[in-house]
Amino acid sequence: MQIGYKLSTEGFGPTEIVRQAVAAERAGFDFVEMSDHFHPWLSSQQHSANTWVLMGMIAAKTSTIGLVTGVTCPSFRYHPAIVAQMAATLQIVSENRFTLGVGSGERLNEHITGQEFPSVSKRHERLTEALQIIRLLWQGGYQSFEGTHLQLDDARVFDLPDRLPEICVAVSGPASVRLAQELGDGIFAVEPDPELVPAFRSSGKAGPAFAEVPLSYAVDEQSAIDSALETGRFALTGWKVMSELPNPVNFDAATQTVRPEDVQEAFACGPDVAKHLQAAQPYVDAGFDHLVMQNVGPDPDAFLRFFADELRDGLHSLTR
Repeated sequence: MQIGYKLSTEGFGPTEIVRQAVAAERAGFDFVEMSDHFHPWLSSQQHSANTWVLMGMIAAKTSTIGLVTGVTCPSFRYHPAIVAQMAATLQIVSENRFTLGVGSGERLNEHITGQEFPSVSKRHERLTEALQIIRLLWQGGYQSFEGTHLQLDDARVFDLPDRLPEICVAVSGPASVRLAQELGDGIFAVEPDPELVPAFRSSGKAGPAFAEVPLSYAVDEQSAIDSALETGRFALTGWKVMSELPNPVNFDAATQTVRPEDVQEAFACGPDVAKHLQAAQPYVDAGFDHLVMQNVGPDPDAFLRFFADELRDGLHSLTR
């Protein structure tokens, strides 16, 4: 079991994100994971720095902690050739600490270039072609690709690492699991769905299975609830909403009716270790072996101390 820390690029500025990553390594986390967004979810968050720049800086300032994108869309805002190059470079400069998490994208980030943001099935088609291009470029040499949605013309990634990054595909159902089986090394999920990991493993692949565990740590439960309502309520809209709305103002409107009791039900809120372990247990039961602590509490440093002093050993002791 590996335990990771979610770096909220939407909630904090770039230098603070780097500082938190360094602190997470000291606190004993195995890896840090961050989303790859152009916009924040909510207007109140007011941040969304470039994830790849931050990852490079974190790699330079740390020595052991893993680095994970959770997740990058390599098929709209980025061309997959650029992602292939960035991921290969980051794997080299981090000395093989990088994992490339990928997904089919959210309108929030991908509409900005003016491209059509199509149906889920078409997004899966684009993601499939993007991963084919990345895999092709990672073979070395000059490569070309002619797909329905994406093309590659006589391109080569010159700096390739000795050990290629693992690719973990965001999954939520049979279609995305099949895509992960074909072109991924592991999976990434946000729900403790007990069918996802076994379905992926049925292909014979044994790569990492990442999942985000929603927490809100504070020294009192009400402060934790208030913070979750302020910065984490967007997650309660569900994936069909989260993938389709174009801007923070739309998420502001869509979450106006979210109540304190709603976030209290969705997040483990407060200082009780047992409650946080209880929140993590369904993910362990579902077979996930890389748990991401997604803390939306008001004080990141207090949470890091809580993890190091009280939560870490309990998480590592969880068993199916």
